[in-house]
Amino acid sequence: MTTPGPTPGPTPGQWLAGARPRTLPAAVAPVLAGTGVAAYDGDAVWWKAALALVVSLALQVGVNYANDYSDGVRGTDADRVGPMRLVGSGVATPSSVKTAALAAFGVAAVAGLVLAATTAWWLVLIGAVSVAAAWFYTGGSKPYGYLGLGEIMVFVFFGLVAVLGTQYVQAETLTLGGLYAACGIGALACAILVANNLRDIPTDRVAGKLTLAVRLGDARTRALYVLLVLAALVALLGIALETSWWALLAVAYLLPAARATTVVRRATGRDLVPALQLTGVAELVYGLGLFVGLVAG
Repeated sequence: MTTPGPTPGPTPGQWLAGARPRTLPAAVAPVLAGTGVAAYDGDAVWWKAALALVVSLALQVGVNYANDYSDGVRGTDADRVGPMRLVGSGVATPSSVKTAALAAFGVAAVAGLVLAATTAWWLVLIGAVSVAAAWFYTGGSKPYGYLGLGEIMVFVFFGLVAVLGTQYVQAETLTLGGLYAACGIGALACAILVANNLRDIPTDRVAGKLTLAVRLGDARTRALYVLLVLAALVALLGIALETSWWALLAVAYLLPAARATTVVRRATGRDLVPALQLTGVAELVYGLGLFVGLVAG
């Protein structure tokens, strides 16, 4: 009688898929925007910008693995129509995905400590709150992502904190232009989550996951998406008024955003996946446009 061998773990490709690389533009864009604002005032510190990018990317990957773990052990990923989840699909054990999340948060913490040590130690508190917010989005006994608060926290941490934090570690000051940039980036980051949660309304409702999309319903969630895309445009005008009209290079974000809006207005279920990708591209173009425009300006 042959004894079965151990079940193989996830392949490198599956780990990469679990990290959800298509969400990474949401981590790159805030650093580009914050660095652009700092550079406009002649305060860019490139090695600090690079470390801020490490922090942002590591937090995003950590959030993705943490959500995979928490949703997987709760069973809310069983019927998900989006990208493969490591725990929900049974490809990886919950403990291994949890370890991957903690490792990503550890990388963010190390890079963040270097920035705090060379800027201001109170930034350690901001970093600790950011990691806690990342974990408790779907983790803990009462995850706030299940209560309809996800969009607020994304706006705060992937918009305000990420952009203004990037600006501050380089310039050691904040400006109104930076605040407008943070609001624009935050609005598009929220739009990504709104499109994601719109897709998952049927399965989230069954699982008892009361996201903002579940609370608002299908039609109002689609309207919220459009509002967020337009809010980013209003913020862009504010940036241009406070800094340079070169910042309007970022208006190119409307090209992928318009295509995404068309998808959001018409599609359902799996057909909404392209909207997530296009919104991520729109946010990246927004951040890159600000960076190039403000450096030139």
